[in-house]
Amino acid sequence: MDLKLRGKKVLITGASQGIGKGLAEVFAEEGCDLHLVARSGEKLATLAGRLRGAHGVNVVVQQQDIAAPGAADAITAAAGSVDVLVNNAGAIPGGDLWEVDAARWRAGWEVKVLGYIDLCRAFYPAMRKAGAGVILNNIGNGGENFDFRYIAGSTGNAALMAFTRALGGRSLDDGIRVLGVNPGPVATDRIENIMKKRAREQWNDESRFTELLAAYPLGRAAHVREVADLFAFLASPRSAYTSGTIITIDGGLTSRRSI
Repeated sequence: MDLKLRGKKVLITGASQGIGKGLAEVFAEEGCDLHLVARSGEKLATLAGRLRGAHGVNVVVQQQDIAAPGAADAITAAAGSVDVLVNNAGAIPGGDLWEVDAARWRAGWEVKVLGYIDLCRAFYPAMRKAGAGVILNNIGNGGENFDFRYIAGSTGNAALMAFTRALGGRSLDDGIRVLGVNPGPVATDRIENIMKKRAREQWNDESRFTELLAAYPLGRAAHVREVADLFAFLASPRSAYTSGTIITIDGGLTSRRSI
């Protein structure tokens, strides 16, 4: 299926690893020019060189901490106008209400919650002026599954879900689509570390983390590519009537809940 994305300019935050890296690869395969943002300039440079060589696309990298004062303005100034904004940076720390102190809670939200909001605010006016644009927020199904052991993340993700729906409910009036994606567990270093922590808590043996993964649908976490392909479709004109909604990709975990 031709997604009709060739030549579009896509900005991806948190692009140096995990889902962000997978997103960069998928959009490059579709022929998109990329503006990649992350704290690790070295990782970005390596990724950009490979994508340029493999797909012949233009890739600009920007080393930037989303939580730094003025970050949204700096990113907007460096990137200029974009067709697709993918908010992906940030991982809110896990733990219960007392394990995540006020400083760590605020630091996590500065990147993932307020960082997403700031970038939407920064890029939306140019998209509105152009009469077109797509904003995709990578959120997480913790916003639908309230977890005391991930209380800062569950609360932050729920806030981003509400923000995405509120903005995307009216955005098509300006020719802009705003959507959220809620991945469940995805096969990245982050999910492995989370599962090891929970295996230590449950059995005092982090090597048993694979037993927790085996309880997921199909006995595994989602592949990065399965998530990234969804983002590419949602960014494309093939999904032109989709806005103000959240798409969950977690193998049905959210729907398994029962009383």
